[in-house]
Amino acid sequence: MNTPEPTVAIQKILIVDDSPTERYYLTDILVRNGFTVTTADNGEEALAKIRADRPQLILMDVVMPGANGFQITRSISRDPELSSVPIIICSSKNQETDRIWGMRQGAKDYFVKPVDAQALLARIATLGE
Repeated sequence: MNTPEPTVAIQKILIVDDSPTERYYLTDILVRNGFTVTTADNGEEALAKIRADRPQLILMDVVMPGANGFQITRSISRDPELSSVPIIICSSKNQETDRIWGMRQGAKDYFVKPVDAQALLARIATLGE
């Protein structure tokens, strides 16, 4: 009989966003709620930090210089070493087609900026169950 893998409550979160203001806003919410946060300001830096730090969750912006958040999400979700790390896209792109595309790339959820802190924290709690 197969027993399910034990789930671990999420503690380490990587925020990927090119906006210092947005990184600060999300970091502040998460740190005040007991999470450990690291940040990256572009997709290439994010991939390096994911491999080095092994976050338990990634909050991904879409519009960034270089590879966009959709491309990085797809890279992570298709990489056997990294695909177990859930990604929540946090973007100013508020069209339903953007949300659907983000989910197709492998994101677990999609929030439109400004991100509602309580909704985000509630979703993080469900991912950690």
